[in-house]
Amino acid sequence: MKKTDDIVEAAPTPEEEKLFTSLRASDWKEFHGQENVKESLQIAIKAATKRREALEHILLYGPPGLGKTTLAHLIGKELGVNVRVTSGPALERAGDLASILTNLEPKDILFIDEIHRLNKVVEETIYPAMEEYALDIVIGKGPAAHTLRLDLPPFTIIGATTRIGLLSAPLRDRFGVVARLSFYQPKELEQILQRAATKLKVKLDANAREELSKRSRGTPRIALRLLKRVRDVAQVEGTGDITEAILVRSLSLLDVDVMGLDSSDRRLLATIIEKFAGGPVGIETVAAALSEDIGTLEEVLEPYLMQIGFLKRTPRGRIVTPHGYKHLGKTLSI
Repeated sequence: MKKTDDIVEAAPTPEEEKLFTSLRASDWKEFHGQENVKESLQIAIKAATKRREALEHILLYGPPGLGKTTLAHLIGKELGVNVRVTSGPALERAGDLASILTNLEPKDILFIDEIHRLNKVVEETIYPAMEEYALDIVIGKGPAAHTLRLDLPPFTIIGATTRIGLLSAPLRDRFGVVARLSFYQPKELEQILQRAATKLKVKLDANAREELSKRSRGTPRIALRLLKRVRDVAQVEGTGDITEAILVRSLSLLDVDVMGLDSSDRRLLATIIEKFAGGPVGIETVAAALSEDIGTLEEVLEPYLMQIGFLKRTPRGRIVTPHGYKHLGKTLSI
């Protein structure tokens, strides 16, 4: 079994990515949660279909694991077009972007994950592509250099990011639809878990399903990751059915507590309390104390801790709240 730190990591392993793909919602009815986002996207899709135009560019943002990639595929399926998938770091040069865009069919979708990590040169190349469906290619060097404009078929870019604040204003303004994905409610996660258990042909007890949904940090990806590991314990130590007893045993092994916090979360809170008197303390200082990447803290750990009221971000730094102290069994010093 993997170390507990992997429970909330942003990037799934290849094995888990294969599992998540097989469990991905195949239509809007199977996509539980994010009702406002779904309604907004469906209106945009219907409007584009009526006008017989390419769908306007869409930006999806929010913490990792909430379904941004799944939504992109659902949009493509409803429109009956291809979805090309890439990421900001993968587009290193303008030529990388040009090779993808010139091979798109009319109204196809290009999904760019981690779009906030686009190279500056690539970002500047993408502006005319998004606005005018054209690419400006510089041929030659020095005084003999000249620009060649290539026309592109109408297409849609769907960008996904966990850090919308890192997008430049010119890029952000070129998206017609900007939608924020929020953490899921336990009842929504229960529906996702039940559908996944059915597809995996695993019997999931109602009490176990309810408890697992509460410990999944409001995130479908984490819920499915935990379900996979609980299934392993059920098959090795039980009959294969996931009962409440098996669930409690599994989550104890994974060091996931009743609020869904694992050792990484508790270590973050404990470090701020024990080394910095509960805060305020700057994120750089916390990252150094934990030997952890700042991006991991800001994108993966902090959003949920703030959502449940255990951590606050202030202009002076991070502060652990009284609720955070209580959860760790610490005494708040006045």
